[in-house]
Amino acid sequence: MAASSQSSRFGQYDYIIVGAGSAGCVLANRLTEDPDIRVLLLEAGGKDDYFWIHVPVGYFKTMNNPRTDWCFKTVEEPGLNGRAIGYPRGKTLGGCSSINGHIYMRGQAQDFDTWAQLGNVGWGWNDVLPYFLRSEDQENGASELHGTGGPLAVTNMRTRLKILDTVAEAVQQAGIPFKEDFNDGDNEGVNYFQVTQKNGLRWSSAKAFLHPVKHRPNLHLVTKAQVERLVIEQGRVSGVELRVDGCDVQTLHCNIEVILSAGAIGSPHILMRSGIGSGQHLQANGVTPRHELAGVGQNLQDHLQIRTIFKVSGLASLNQRVNNPITRYLMGLQWALTRRGPLTMGASHMGVFTRSDPSRATANLEYHLQPLSTDKLGDPLHSFPAFTASFCNLRPTSRGSVSLDGPDANTAPLIAPNYLATLDDQRVAVDGFRLTRHIVGQPALAPYSPEEVAPGQDAQSDADLVRAAGNLGTTIFHPVGTCKMGSDAMAVVDDRLRLHGLSGLRIVDASIMPNITSGNTNAPSIMIGEKGADLIKEDRRNQAQAKAQAAA
Repeated sequence: MAASSQSSRFGQYDYIIVGAGSAGCVLANRLTEDPDIRVLLLEAGGKDDYFWIHVPVGYFKTMNNPRTDWCFKTVEEPGLNGRAIGYPRGKTLGGCSSINGHIYMRGQAQDFDTWAQLGNVGWGWNDVLPYFLRSEDQENGASELHGTGGPLAVTNMRTRLKILDTVAEAVQQAGIPFKEDFNDGDNEGVNYFQVTQKNGLRWSSAKAFLHPVKHRPNLHLVTKAQVERLVIEQGRVSGVELRVDGCDVQTLHCNIEVILSAGAIGSPHILMRSGIGSGQHLQANGVTPRHELAGVGQNLQDHLQIRTIFKVSGLASLNQRVNNPITRYLMGLQWALTRRGPLTMGASHMGVFTRSDPSRATANLEYHLQPLSTDKLGDPLHSFPAFTASFCNLRPTSRGSVSLDGPDANTAPLIAPNYLATLDDQRVAVDGFRLTRHIVGQPALAPYSPEEVAPGQDAQSDADLVRAAGNLGTTIFHPVGTCKMGSDAMAVVDDRLRLHGLSGLRIVDASIMPNITSGNTNAPSIMIGEKGADLIKEDRRNQAQAKAQAAA
């Protein structure tokens, strides 16, 4: 159906933001601080009024739920022994910050310094740290490394469990130190995670940045607004074609820029549907090429989570409490009355950052330690007491892709993370298994007779362990890099997040990361939103001054 112009229905806007997720909500807030800037914020999902979004442990109910998750799947992955796995992406206000595991993790200073060394001016650790601080409302108080009074609540865990304290003791006996602050630029060590919660409730990007300002007269929010493609006119992106709640296609224009904040899967998918990408790939999928950018959808990076499980004796885990109707009810009552207890737990309580072998310059493994066990997300918990020690390679060398499976916006993209494709990634996986066994073999856990359930002691050789990694591995929900920032032939945006070769379009989300950060990716995505907003406002001021000088 031909698109019809409906700009008058929505008014005239300076910026159209596509995606009200982790970065998009930040942009909407910061841009509309200036009453002269008019913003239209489009979200393809619905409102964040689903009960389970707000209960911290509710990610069990929001992931793989079409109400709040796009429910993508990967292609069959050779590195996962031919398995296709679920690939959750947020489909609601707040995006992935409304369904994720809450963990607040900036990454390592080295991550951002590497971005700067690649030629991305203004993206080193000292450059981005002020943006982390500006967002933050840190429970432990302000310091040189933490901020208070920002929109994003960052709090300590509201429950502790003996089983995890015991594992932490074993970790330290294995030579990995206690870490006071994971977010000081060097996260090596063990501690409980901090989380994006407030008073025992999830504190998503929507709650932090969008809801407090959604009634500003210069901000217009539209949910269930699926962008079909971008409007490209004379070398400039001038607007979007979209359907609202499945209705006819409408064309909306803006005065200054369209900003893609649809995430590492959504943003490249929109670009490719619009004719921006590899011309050969676009033509093969029924899309007329409009602008050649070979890097669109390439450079996909993700942290592969490899879940090891250990059964214990005489040490309670949450398996028994969740499986017992009475204690499960009591946990719910505790949360309802006090906003404390196991229902406040994120995807993991405790983290460990360490090196897979001594040759690594900094920590390249992250553990997510959980006081429970299950075969996979959504399955019932095991009947026996156990803990899960999931580890991931923080700096994978494998690179995957997001590509078209046809021109239709309702057809999911092809997601191929290409896990474990390199010998280095396989080596890190093998070393991770062996290090985990070393930790579990420490004296602190000996009284509880830990028994390896997964992968099991039959897996001993390197080949056995690589195969086990393929059987056990799954995403830990950190895709980045598919519209990378830089100046090389595969870069999609420059260091001011402007699309190479076309004016009127920026990308502000996790897709612009040249390399994945060394930890969970939500906090860096929010930082990208903060910095992106400043870049946009600065460029707007400079353009206005240039026009004024020219007129004079």
